[in-house]
Amino acid sequence: MLIIVKNIWKREEIITPLSRRFKGMILEQVKNCQSILDSIGNTPLLRLTKLFPGSRANFFGKLESANPAGSLKDRTSLLILQNALKQGKIKPGDTIVESSSGNMALGLAQACLYLKLKLIVVVDPNLNKHTEKLLQAYGARIEYIKEPLEEGGFLAARLDKVKFLLDEIPNSYWPNQYGNADNPLAHHKTIEEIMTAMNGEVDYIFVSVSTCGTLMGYADYINMHKLKTKLVAVDAEGSVLFGGEPDKRLIPGHGSAVPSQFLDRDLVHDHIAVSDLECIEGCWSLLKTEGILCGGSTGGVISAINKYNLEDDSNCVFLLCDKGERYLDTIYNKEWISSNFPDQILNDKSVIGW
Repeated sequence: MLIIVKNIWKREEIITPLSRRFKGMILEQVKNCQSILDSIGNTPLLRLTKLFPGSRANFFGKLESANPAGSLKDRTSLLILQNALKQGKIKPGDTIVESSSGNMALGLAQACLYLKLKLIVVVDPNLNKHTEKLLQAYGARIEYIKEPLEEGGFLAARLDKVKFLLDEIPNSYWPNQYGNADNPLAHHKTIEEIMTAMNGEVDYIFVSVSTCGTLMGYADYINMHKLKTKLVAVDAEGSVLFGGEPDKRLIPGHGSAVPSQFLDRDLVHDHIAVSDLECIEGCWSLLKTEGILCGGSTGGVISAINKYNLEDDSNCVFLLCDKGERYLDTIYNKEWISSNFPDQILNDKSVIGW
């Protein structure tokens, strides 16, 4: 296979002087991907020219949905498991137990399958059916929480179940995405990729928050390298992360009913809250303008950027967090939207739907 690739690129070298550099990149990728886990990271950074027509800023989306299990949580899952194996905390055959709203579960499911680890994920009713089917395909065991706790909601109830399972199951291990320092550390690599691609010229990065691992990984990197980049957190209405009152939320993957163990607000330039409906509208605007299908947290970031005052010619980066196929029954389903947002008028003038 490598010989064929070399021959193809050898012919291209006659056509363009850039092909020598591209040839090296292609061959390095082929050589380095010894497993599916090696393909995690180094995701594309896309120039987005149609999404914000009224703005004179420059926009770039980091395509984290290109990770093999479909989201930025692939990075978190892999680093946590790799380091746990290196440190002797787990070994092949052991059982991983984690609470997740979806993406972390899928990242763990793929990594655990390859690393010969068993996986139990604790979920709540907000888990969408597509993700449920994917987890079943990966062979993960799913534990369902039916009722939220009065304090801390579904997340607190899921964490209680995790603790119960850890006590019951021998050789079990909790990755603890909510407090494991490897969570933010995994995203040092993400922002390093962004800064390398942008030659350090990034004025704003908008980050959807839940555990705040991604946010604080970026914040640590920005602070460590004394960068000018302003970090803006995008939270959900009904989340307590930035002092809001807890309330029901329909869109999984961002916001939290309990405080973050990572968040240092002094390292965050600003924060903005978005509603469930704004997440949906942001997803549809991304699809209609750029042809990109993403999940609700990405849509929330897009709506937050629309509400934010960005300087002309500034460079703004955000994450295209996960694949939108998982939300075909909710975010991209007009019947579901009408049922949950009955006051919303969906017609040919609405950003939602076709």
